[in-house]
Amino acid sequence: MRKLFFVLILSIIAGSCKTETKAPISIYDTVTFLASDSLKGRATGSTDELASATYLAQKLEDLGYGPRGENGSYFQTFTFKTKIDPHTEITYIEAGDSTTTGTNVAGFFDNGTDKTIILGAHYDHLGMGGQGSLHRGEPAIHNGADDNASGVAAILKLAETLKDSLEQSNVLVLFFSGEELGLLGSNYFVKNPTINLDQAHFMVNLDMVGRLRDERTLSISGVGTSPIFNQTLNANNADFKLVLKESGVGPSDHTSFYLQDIPVLHFFTGQHEDYHKPSDDSEKLNYEGIQDIVNYLTDLCIDLDDNAPLTFKKTKNESEEVPRFKVALGVIPDYLFDGKGMRIDGVSENKPAQMAALKKGDVVIKLGDSTIVDMMSYMRALSSFEEGDQTQVTVDRDGKKITKTIQF
Repeated sequence: MRKLFFVLILSIIAGSCKTETKAPISIYDTVTFLASDSLKGRATGSTDELASATYLAQKLEDLGYGPRGENGSYFQTFTFKTKIDPHTEITYIEAGDSTTTGTNVAGFFDNGTDKTIILGAHYDHLGMGGQGSLHRGEPAIHNGADDNASGVAAILKLAETLKDSLEQSNVLVLFFSGEELGLLGSNYFVKNPTINLDQAHFMVNLDMVGRLRDERTLSISGVGTSPIFNQTLNANNADFKLVLKESGVGPSDHTSFYLQDIPVLHFFTGQHEDYHKPSDDSEKLNYEGIQDIVNYLTDLCIDLDDNAPLTFKKTKNESEEVPRFKVALGVIPDYLFDGKGMRIDGVSENKPAQMAALKKGDVVIKLGDSTIVDMMSYMRALSSFEEGDQTQVTVDRDGKKITKTIQF
């Protein structure tokens, strides 16, 4: 009965979201729809997420992508019970009391070939806040314009351009639910695939690609998962400053595919002070930058179209080397910074960094007795401190070295 009720909801929403005309995909329109207050932050399993899923399914249908979910539909559902202990793994179960049902969206463009390019992005967000939110105060709508309406909009646009550009690859488009709760939708898909994953060419994941900065720095992870990626990414690059990272493991949905021995690429334009806060709104995005990323990816996919399915290569799992912390400095690191040190991209209120008058743009070059040359050395240095410790931090501020006292 619960499943029938769920299907009926989807049918009703689908009827209300039908469009009369099939206009070209607009990145701006997609973001502003998904990140509107009316969808209340697209929390996993909510009716607002279902409305988002139906909107995306309709867009895929308009583009000529056939359904590739369950039972001839665009939807693939999975049910789980929300975990209380963050260290336990969520398991998928039958629907019942106190369970949540997430919905992946899947569309397939069939070129009649034996290899498929997979394009993915998660469309869920944090709803009114709660678990994962960095907002302090009353519950508020977390619209998630950059995280990850930006990636969804870019994938839709890429799907539009690729369907008429590729000759030797099929295209599978996946929009994942449950990413914010632990990559649940992508994990479920790879364990219950609706295509033959042995024919996967490679997987592209776009997560937070809406804040391309003036220096046009674009982070790409997974470069080491196939020998051809490094050369191809650089050959097709027009004017991005690329920060290339080898590992196929990271805090987004490409990880699920990497663990199935599929080459992956994850694109990201950087962290910011609005991350996981109600202020991540659509008017703050760089829409021209998103389109530029789509253009880059279009050229990349066309270049790789006539290759045989790419050779997979395992990479070092950088996440296993991340030390555990007992204290926090209270900064947002600039993950796109490729100079020496750790550049601060934002400072949290009432935290040690703010108390020491550190600023956005400062580059941490020494913490305690440790010289900081990159993100990993910063994390190792930070892990050596405990609550109550006091130390010195040296930063490079516009070419001038400044030393401050930090109280953890």
